[in-house]
Amino acid sequence: MAMNERYEPQSIEGKWQTRWEQEGLFRAGRRPDAPKKYVLEMLPYPSGQMHMGHVRNYLIGDVYARYYQMRGFDVLHPMGWDAFGLPAENAAIKDGVHPVIRTRENIESFKAEIKTLGYSYDWTREVNTSQPEYYRWNQWFFLRMLERGLVYRRFSKVNWCTGCLTVIANEQVKEGRCERCDSEVQDKEMPEWAFRITKYSQDLLDALDTLKEWPDRITAAQRNWIGRSDGAEVDFRVQGHDAALRVFTTRVDTLYGCTYVVLAPDHKLVAQVTTADRRADVDAFAKKMAAQNKTERLGEDAEKEGVFTGGHALNPVTGQPVPIWIANFVVSDYGTGAVMSVPAHDARDFAFARKYALPVRVVIQPASGDKLGAGETLEAAYTEDGVLVDSGDFTGMPSAEARVKLAAKLEAQGQGKATVTYRQKDWGFSRQRYWGTPIPIVYCEKCDPERKGLPVPEDQLPVRLPDIDTQAVLTGKGEPPLAKVPSFINTTCPKCGGPARREAETMDTFVDSCWYFARYLSPKYDAAPFDPKEGKRWLPVDIYVGGPEHGVMHLLYFRFWTRVMKLLGLSPVDEPVTRLITQGIVNGADGRKMGKRYGNGVAPNTIVQKYGADTARTYVLFAGPPERDFDWSHEQVEGVFRFLKRVWTLAATHHASSAEATHSGPYEGKALETRRAAHKCVKRVTEAIERLSFNTAVAGVMECVNALYAVGTPETPAEKAAMGEAMRLLARILTPFAPHIADELAEAYGAKASTVTEAWPEFDPALVVDDVIPYAVQVNGKLRAEVRVAADADEAAVRAAAEADDKVKAALEGKTLRKFVFVPKRLVNFVVG
Repeated sequence: MAMNERYEPQSIEGKWQTRWEQEGLFRAGRRPDAPKKYVLEMLPYPSGQMHMGHVRNYLIGDVYARYYQMRGFDVLHPMGWDAFGLPAENAAIKDGVHPVIRTRENIESFKAEIKTLGYSYDWTREVNTSQPEYYRWNQWFFLRMLERGLVYRRFSKVNWCTGCLTVIANEQVKEGRCERCDSEVQDKEMPEWAFRITKYSQDLLDALDTLKEWPDRITAAQRNWIGRSDGAEVDFRVQGHDAALRVFTTRVDTLYGCTYVVLAPDHKLVAQVTTADRRADVDAFAKKMAAQNKTERLGEDAEKEGVFTGGHALNPVTGQPVPIWIANFVVSDYGTGAVMSVPAHDARDFAFARKYALPVRVVIQPASGDKLGAGETLEAAYTEDGVLVDSGDFTGMPSAEARVKLAAKLEAQGQGKATVTYRQKDWGFSRQRYWGTPIPIVYCEKCDPERKGLPVPEDQLPVRLPDIDTQAVLTGKGEPPLAKVPSFINTTCPKCGGPARREAETMDTFVDSCWYFARYLSPKYDAAPFDPKEGKRWLPVDIYVGGPEHGVMHLLYFRFWTRVMKLLGLSPVDEPVTRLITQGIVNGADGRKMGKRYGNGVAPNTIVQKYGADTARTYVLFAGPPERDFDWSHEQVEGVFRFLKRVWTLAATHHASSAEATHSGPYEGKALETRRAAHKCVKRVTEAIERLSFNTAVAGVMECVNALYAVGTPETPAEKAAMGEAMRLLARILTPFAPHIADELAEAYGAKASTVTEAWPEFDPALVVDDVIPYAVQVNGKLRAEVRVAADADEAAVRAAAEADDKVKAALEGKTLRKFVFVPKRLVNFVVG
């Protein structure tokens, strides 16, 4: 096969993409007896065109999928669509296009763009979460979890997005605003469905220690979000009432220093403890707080303010009355909604006490060093552990010991106990929108007068999302859209057969992405969400690639869901992913995150059309380590294109003489140099891929190409055969990064099939060890020269070579040698005076 002298990616990339698909090269299961690798990227929400952030995400997975296939693994590398959700519905309302149509169009567009980049996906396993064949199993999971108490109906304060007009999860609130539409989020009380994720809080926390190949920032974020606190519950009796305020504290050792307690403004006992003369002020403050979002109230910069209720509670260990306040920094749905305040030993309590002239009582002294003064003279709270003072029988006891013994005393007296709390709350997942999975619940006034909800029988699944008129129903205002569809909402009771109403709310789209990775295993399976036999073959996912912004949402939810799947006998594993890779952001040329918001996006198809997919792929991989952000550079794109042209030109120039050249004798001179360059490149690229350093791998290929140009035109049979070998190795190691040009070069140099079907090349150890190595030569620690000596040269030989260098001679002239430092294979240093 003759090679075109010009590199024309548009003429070769479509050819190879078609051949790959026709030959089914990326279908999982082609090597049933080989070890498996499941490589996965977070599935996209097809809300519009691809951007370079998508390209980078999918490329990381694609490099590994191709690499492991060449390593002999049976590789599963699927793709699908997170197709339900608010963006499509909001677009439908705005443009008058039904979500079904908009989603279908977006998927077609997105898929076409993905295919132009040559990703190695097994498209036979494609899933679409908005299809009844998929969301039927969301409903099936709901019913199974309802049976086990892992789903329940609750009336609670929720986060109401004023833009999306629906409830959103705590994890989706960012600084008081919706992370999807940036609208204000308000507190609102209403009924909702919730998953009891807190049942798994400790297990999810403990298992973080087993995730050795997850980024520390993700495991740290989950640790913080779950937020385990070891402490004690303490009951403060309300003076003059038959009621008690229960507080949780991690510092029960400071209990003798409690000088006031604080309730959330909406705590259920506020009305009872408030005296008549304080009623107006308390009610006004509570009304003011109700109008504020809790995120704003709890912000670090928010001023701490409160109002005295007029009531008092009794400190359970001193029996002394302490005033009861309400304040903005306590919320009813966090902890118990009540806080014991020890201003001498808590910074927030101290500031509040000074602002409102409340007592400060020191009950902890440092174990060593200067002692604290009296509360009246204290300048700042002392928050460390120490030794108890003025604490009755516990005086003189270290804090850690006192915490244990005080909790035991409270439990013996029936006034408290040691306990553990978690910051994590149950996951409220019902949404007041149309484009989502219908919740399989009906309400019957006869059989279900308390409206707890009756499950839809399993044989009636899926409860299908009705096809409704976009403008007439998708108003996003008032009751949920499905409540306005009589043909959907009106049904019969599964118990009595009488009239009933369906649940009108739909599921949060995070439900769809909790388990999609398992549906890929058997997307046409109809007896369960997926075939458990396939679960044993493929789970867990070996490599998972996605953004770090999902650390306490998707990445926590699907850890929870995997445990549920194991409980149901579906999954053989507790953890869904072995190795997590979180990619950095692609910034525009202006340094801001690339996207529609700033108008600085670069559409992948513009790069593919002008330079080819291999240039787009190689540039993104070369721009920086996968986990780091990088700024887009059109100049560097041009540079990568020129590099690929150099690869092509090198192969085309030597094709006629080297493609079929053979040599059986020894390799010396230029032939040996050529082979060394190629085998060193194989070693460097292999090691770089294994340690997730793709930019270094590409740099290694560039270095190899430069070296092959430097050796010049091969003339002898050995030189021609060495160049042919080098080009075949170069094609194979280019496969994960630039697969189209790799396959074209390999074919030109004699390959009968795609490089991905070949074994990953092995380097010859004898060819990657230099015969000559450089030594840095220093005089008094300052670099003076570099000398090249035999790799096996001893100290005397290296010193002789260094002393023979003219620059070193000049630096040593007239000086007295005091010490000679020899660092093998690195440097020598002459210490002179």
